Amino acid sequence: MAGDLTSILVGFARTLRNAGVQATGERVEAMVAAVDALDVTRPEDAYWAGRLTLCGEPDDLPVYDAAFAAYFGGRAPAKPPAPVPTRRRGVALFAQHHPDGGTAGSRDDDLAVAASPAEVLRRRDLALLSTAEREEVRRLVALLAPATAARPSRRHRPAAGGAVDPPRTVRRMLRHLGEPARLARRERRDKPRRLVLLLDVSGSMAPYADSLLRFAHAAVRRRPTLTEAFTLGTRLTRVSRALRHRDPDGALRAAGEAIPDWHGGTRLADSLKAFLDRWGQRGTARGAVVVLFSDGWERGDPALLAAQMARLSRLAHRLVWVNPHRGKPGYEPLVAGMAAALPYLDDFVAGHSLAALEDLVRVISRS
Repeated sequence: MAGDLTSILVGFARTLRNAGVQATGERVEAMVAAVDALDVTRPEDAYWAGRLTLCGEPDDLPVYDAAFAAYFGGRAPAKPPAPVPTRRRGVALFAQHHPDGGTAGSRDDDLAVAASPAEVLRRRDLALLSTAEREEVRRLVALLAPATAARPSRRHRPAAGGAVDPPRTVRRMLRHLGEPARLARRERRDKPRRLVLLLDVSGSMAPYADSLLRFAHAAVRRRPTLTEAFTLGTRLTRVSRALRHRDPDGALRAAGEAIPDWHGGTRLADSLKAFLDRWGQRGTARGAVVVLFSDGWERGDPALLAAQMARLSRLAHRLVWVNPHRGKPGYEPLVAGMAAALPYLDDFVAGHSLAALEDLVRVISRS
């Protein structure tokens, strides 16, 4: 039972890390120790144990509150609970109730562990969710924080060590009338790579389009100036500006109004060519991490799609293809469009569940 509790707490810490909170291994161990020392038959005890151990700065608090409410399906307490006995009565975060109103328990009256609905939903196929489950997944997707890794830029900054900075060194010598001065040093600045999201909104992707657009919204909100989002269908549509709205529902409404081919046909080759001719070749895709969300259905000639994928792979730093069917048992990339694109991909990942989107966040961050 203690192992089940630990897995639930570790899953919650993983959700916090995906939301941008530095929930390190040491902090997770401290949280588990705090929960073990408390009477955690009430959600308030788990809330304060996690808040006091996992949050490292004031900016983490609102993210923690939102993650706790979404993960455990309850509200964050407004104030600390009353002191509790030091003797541990149970190891449950929430009690499980019998249909007759009673509470399930063992011979020692310890409450059974109830796994969070969010943990169960993590591996559920997004196309098979009920309305209530879909709303819960939307809240969790909004907590994701996709961001690319940093790379050395061409710009420099002053540093204590490193290569000599000739311009600053000469200026120092001039201020001392040409006398030798201490050498100025410099190092390259780190700059995150640009992230480009290309989302297939054709009819075959309809069950996943809402969640994928919300994933794109989370990425755009994380780094608005370094993230671009486009939709692919029968034509190319840039939705980056629409997705910069703070409210996810408002952002999706604005994007829906801007997309003229929502749930229409699929012309991936033509859409990719339009992106490369107008945006990618001019710099948007150069050195960027490009993520393409599609099931690979293509009405046009697969050879044309292969040609555009070859162009895109030459421009991008990494090319990632997210296919909702990739994570399903027995799937093979036999569709003509998917087979044409495979040789040019750096990563081919699933995108059918919340857990798959969390894995995608890690793929993007290590690129």
